[in-house]
Amino acid sequence: MAMRSQVYEWANLTSSGTSQIRRSAASYPVTVAANREYDLFIGGIGNNITKPAETTATQFVVIEDIACSPNLNSNVQIRINTTDYFQNPDVTNMFGIPGLASPYPRGAASGLNDEVATGSTVTNQQNILKSFDLYPDVYVLPGQVWQILFTTRDGTESSNGTTEVLAAFVKYTLYDGPDALIANKLLELGVTINPNNVDWYKRSLIEQQQRASVAASAAAANGGQA
Repeated sequence: MAMRSQVYEWANLTSSGTSQIRRSAASYPVTVAANREYDLFIGGIGNNITKPAETTATQFVVIEDIACSPNLNSNVQIRINTTDYFQNPDVTNMFGIPGLASPYPRGAASGLNDEVATGSTVTNQQNILKSFDLYPDVYVLPGQVWQILFTTRDGTESSNGTTEVLAAFVKYTLYDGPDALIANKLLELGVTINPNNVDWYKRSLIEQQQRASVAASAAAANGGQA
């Protein structure tokens, strides 16, 4: 297929060591250190793939959505080559989009604590809804390496020695071969790259070819007269 929508879900779960290619039913959570960036694809913990995410000379990727667990001050960031997509207003690095703004899964509990009038602490089980949209989409050009980075500012180790489960998610569309060429052309024209617009451009090319074929046939029937 030349154009396909894909999703990737990561969690700090494994059934052997710290990482594995496929998640199994016997998986258990592994420790995620505080203030450390983990590549969802090859970060070394949880479910990973075997090579970095990158585009070949005939591929074009459009990142459409990112999200992560809303608890433990979790954040998710996009990095293209060596440049972070989300930065502070003074152009310094930041952790990315917090899970409280783009939670995964939708409606997950925040995990925050509230102090009640008696002074005791209760767990706030508010379900967090999405308040952030990745707009415009992020384009990964041919030949670029891209990463989705996860960071928790609190870490997963709790006071009772248990390890919390964290997760992150990315949705993207991969354009390959001729569709990647069309995606690059749409980028030059300033047209949003999505499946509908790629199909529209294909139809436009077919219609142009059909009109040219009809004109050539008419010219041949008229003895070369246009």
